[in-house]
Amino acid sequence: MTNAFAAKAAAEIAAWMNALGVDVHALAARMSMLWADRPRPLNITPGDIGKLEGLAREFLETHGFVVGAGVIFATEAIRSSEGGLEWWIKREHTVEKLEFDLTPGGERFYDYQNMPFFASASRTGEQTAWGPYVDYLGFDEYILTHSAPIQLDGKFAGVAGCDIRIRKLEEIFMPVLRAIPGDAALLNGSGRVVVGNSGAYLVGERIRTVPGDKELIPIDVPHLGFSLLTGR
Repeated sequence: MTNAFAAKAAAEIAAWMNALGVDVHALAARMSMLWADRPRPLNITPGDIGKLEGLAREFLETHGFVVGAGVIFATEAIRSSEGGLEWWIKREHTVEKLEFDLTPGGERFYDYQNMPFFASASRTGEQTAWGPYVDYLGFDEYILTHSAPIQLDGKFAGVAGCDIRIRKLEEIFMPVLRAIPGDAALLNGSGRVVVGNSGAYLVGERIRTVPGDKELIPIDVPHLGFSLLTGR
């Protein structure tokens, strides 16, 4: 029998994640509208980058828990062999653009097309969430990236999305998780701990098998595969 406290926690987490998903999809739609009447492949101009920055800044301002936001284009969608990654992050008092090495063979080449948050959206055409992972290029701490695909002319053209620090997710979800008697943890689709309510489950730890006295409760968010590990 499912723990009633755990079922309530799973529902609250799902509601929060689904609300974020609606907003990320809306961000992707607004960014895609910038290119509605453009010839393909796209030629990204400085003016376009300014408009993207405005949308990213607005998303950062209206989502206090988000630390980064932007758009990443598929290489086949734009006139550039190096791809296009336009991403802005929130520092203590400023918002600044992250710079990436997008040149294949470069010393710090960022092969974003093979990153799970991009590759999964390209393959499935659905929203994705990747994390926790240590974002060495931006924050040097655990991050979760939530992205939604951008479609142009019915074809995948990239993703729009946001970064959330895991420590911020801990602030959001910990009161919900601590209402569950005993040890519990939010797991991602790969079975890794995103947030735990005790020292029994550490961020990034992979839970390969579910102990006999535990159960997994699916988090009802389409395509993301999150679940709640809790006592029976």
